Amino acid sequence: MKTHHYIFLTTVLFVILFYGQSAGLNLGMIGWVYAILTLIRTPKRRRTKTFVLLFAASILSSAAFAWYGDSPSFLAVTCSLLMLGYRSRNRRMKVLLLLPVFVTNFFTSFVRVFNFDDWLPKRNVPGLWQKTLAFILIPMILISVFFGIYSAGSDHFANLFTDLELDINFWQLMTMIVLGFFIAFNYWNFSVERFIYKSNRTLDNDFKKSNVQKPTYSFLDLDAERMSGVISLSALNILLVFFIFTYNYEQFYESVKTPVRLSEETHEQVNAVIMSIVMSILVMMFYFKSGFNFDPKARFMKILAKIWIILNALLILSAMVKNSEYIINHGFTYKRLGVYAFLILSLTGLVLTFIKIQFRKRNAFLFNTMAWFVYGTVLVCSYINWGGIITAENMKRKDFALDYHRTHISFSEKQLLNYAEGKNDLRLKSEILNSEQVKLQQNETLLSSVLFYRTLPSK
Repeated sequence: MKTHHYIFLTTVLFVILFYGQSAGLNLGMIGWVYAILTLIRTPKRRRTKTFVLLFAASILSSAAFAWYGDSPSFLAVTCSLLMLGYRSRNRRMKVLLLLPVFVTNFFTSFVRVFNFDDWLPKRNVPGLWQKTLAFILIPMILISVFFGIYSAGSDHFANLFTDLELDINFWQLMTMIVLGFFIAFNYWNFSVERFIYKSNRTLDNDFKKSNVQKPTYSFLDLDAERMSGVISLSALNILLVFFIFTYNYEQFYESVKTPVRLSEETHEQVNAVIMSIVMSILVMMFYFKSGFNFDPKARFMKILAKIWIILNALLILSAMVKNSEYIINHGFTYKRLGVYAFLILSLTGLVLTFIKIQFRKRNAFLFNTMAWFVYGTVLVCSYINWGGIITAENMKRKDFALDYHRTHISFSEKQLLNYAEGKNDLRLKSEILNSEQVKLQQNETLLSSVLFYRTLPSK
């Protein structure tokens, strides 16, 4: 099939699945279709291991949205499909350029769509599809648009068609057609501007050759800049040692505080740790850039940098231990699990910074690699029922807050039903099954439904 075939096919399918529906199973289905068609369309030479993994992630992310229908799964399926389509066109393009590519295409698509020679086949004699487009689709679109405009402007004109039995919402139908075509056109016919192609070279992980060593600033020579790094890193190491000592003393040895005060201090200190790690990585990027990676006289500065990275890793481990203690004493929440996620990503950034210094990688190596780790985190967040885990673990506690888990924890209904059965509380079981969220989802049509709620008992 040609590009226009994919555009029209997925547009029609989008309208069929979403007209008169809300997002649910239908979005998962359209995700599967896009992924499978992308696999079919992609030449074998471009089906790299990364492409295959992205294809699998797209299928699983679409299934996750069909099952949960929440924001993390929507973000996962969107990122997976965009990256899959991106990789199917050019396997060497860096993932960091994905955002500028699709943002550029979003704004330029309003012009590119009228450049028919780029995405419609060139034929001297009109074929079947050209006749269908020219004689049926375009007139129907124009008639529908102006029918809506005239109906809104004249009640008598609208009343002329009140006796028609067609139960069609023309505005919604047109919206679905335009939105479906917009998505399909930008997915199957996106373009990469020349300046983005040129930027791809600057994002390589490795240096092409040993760079000529030159100072970063005209007012500092190499010796002065090197000595600046040694002094700065020495001072920062000493400062960090004192901070680790005071941080751990505050966390583990100060007098017991109220749960509210302990929560506030824990989050404040964790935020400080994360900010410290981010700034540490930026400092490493500043001192170890370009030809400075190959400076034979910078050995002592590299040792100081590695010591600082190790000390920052110890700081992260301290924060993890405190977060674990906090969970043991007060239970699981989304925020406390989120702290683990941020700390793990911070630790990953430190490891990558160590690799950058050890193996003389470019600064772009950090961004390229961290982008994949962040994407992996999004996938993990979308695939796992964290609400169910939180509720299942907190149910083991004597201070289990039932009302909190019913109102603030998503997708915990199955665990709450088990809790009600264990307590032999028929009233609680009935309240869970008749809650507004459960009844709303179970009354949805199949295409609009979230499959998770279909697995719950109807009564």
